[in-house]
Amino acid sequence: MGYGLIAQKGTEISLIVMGVLKLHKYTNQAMKLKKIFERVLELIEEYHPDELAIEAPFFGKNVQSMLKLGRAQGVAMAAGLYKDIPIFEYSPKKIKQSITGNGNASKEQVAAMLQRLMEFAHQPDHLDATDGLAAAVCHFFQGSKKATEKSYSGWGAFLSENPDRIKK
Repeated sequence: MGYGLIAQKGTEISLIVMGVLKLHKYTNQAMKLKKIFERVLELIEEYHPDELAIEAPFFGKNVQSMLKLGRAQGVAMAAGLYKDIPIFEYSPKKIKQSITGNGNASKEQVAAMLQRLMEFAHQPDHLDATDGLAAAVCHFFQGSKKATEKSYSGWGAFLSENPDRIKK
């Protein structure tokens, strides 16, 4: 599982950290999900992000792979929600389109464009790291759209910002 964190100051972004959670040494699926949950919580506690962007589930040919990926995404989302962080999902095509201008770009093309945009010295060993970073950068690029769409972390936040919508 790849991840990337960026800092935004005005219209500028900079790379904070990117990396990969290596799960291949765990054979038990439940243990892999536990490790994902724990690592996402660690990242949240260390960097205090305002929002979490993830790649939305996609349809593939291998049903077992899709099921495992969906579980992993759900666990990562649960960690963010546990810390009251709003979650934003983007399709793989949308992420590639926003980074490279081509929704069918390869992982290598996305990584190369991110290297230019974020000005990091060398490509990471695993492209999953740049995949995670791509979701964050895509979310930043969607900023103008996001400004017109309100996101709430839960019913309490919605009700506190919309007291006129409560029927008495």
